[in-house]
Amino acid sequence: MATEKNTTTERRKVLITGGSGTVGLAFIKQYRDEFEFFNVSRNETYIDKLTNTFPEVQSYVSDIQDLDHLTTIFLKVKPDIVIHAAALKHVNFAELNPSRTTEINISGSLNIIKASVRAEVPIVVGISTDKACQPENIYGYSKKIMEQMFLEHYNEQTRFVCTRFANVACSNGSVIPLWIDSARKGQTLKLTDSRMNRLMFTSDEAALLIRQSIDNAERSTRPFVLCSRMKSVGMLDLAIQLSDEFGDGGKPEIIGMRPGEKLSETLVSQHELPHAFYSDDERYIVLYSDEFGREHVSEPLSSLTAEYMSEAEMRVLYEEYTREGKGSLKLAYSQ
Repeated sequence: MATEKNTTTERRKVLITGGSGTVGLAFIKQYRDEFEFFNVSRNETYIDKLTNTFPEVQSYVSDIQDLDHLTTIFLKVKPDIVIHAAALKHVNFAELNPSRTTEINISGSLNIIKASVRAEVPIVVGISTDKACQPENIYGYSKKIMEQMFLEHYNEQTRFVCTRFANVACSNGSVIPLWIDSARKGQTLKLTDSRMNRLMFTSDEAALLIRQSIDNAERSTRPFVLCSRMKSVGMLDLAIQLSDEFGDGGKPEIIGMRPGEKLSETLVSQHELPHAFYSDDERYIVLYSDEFGREHVSEPLSSLTAEYMSEAEMRVLYEEYTREGKGSLKLAYSQ
């Protein structure tokens, strides 16, 4: 028997795994007046900071590897929407810890699927990454498997869909806050390779992508992976700009690539083009479904093929961090 869902007079319930991370916080901040939020994450310090900023958000201390506890929470909350953002996200950590990455990113994601089915959650959005496209590292492979598991389990009762992110600027552990902090201390910025480029967008744009995936899922009849069209950042250009703006303008030091790192990254591959469609407004690319636009994507989207950002566009990536300061809750930590 189907679980009775909220009436139209109630705000829909959104449960976010890893909701105390950068993306979860951005989504809560942007849509706090529209949804009722619940967070599932592990770190009590981060949960405390989340609660101090958004006291209306109810948090549960849990690990996505614990299916029984996770299911108990899902059945108690009875969410209308689940956003699965919890993951081990750093490429270098994943390379050094492949077993742990598998347990969290693959087995943990499968637990989200099982708990969502048992709780009859109508919409579940998995947060994936451009590193899942043509994966060449442990993190990318784990997220590719997560995407495929979500697509596999899509059904009328519980609609599993994914968003495929690029790099979220100023997220916890990312390079922009590190470089700004180093430049302010008068230190030389360190770059792994001068040829490196990345697709990058802000946390607010990431939140908007999640919201669009929810809107699409509500009227979908098949699973999909949703991507934003975006521009590329030359990492040497970005390092020079940050050094000029916050430091002494010194030349970045090239230190060599880390395990699992790539010079460029692809959001939509050549292999995926037969299944890739522009949305009707051409702001998004939808993989595996033509329900939201029927024009085929004609060429791969990567940090090599995308238009490069101008200095002004790169400044947008870090202006909120510099405006709110290093101690900002939104940018200070991850899930």
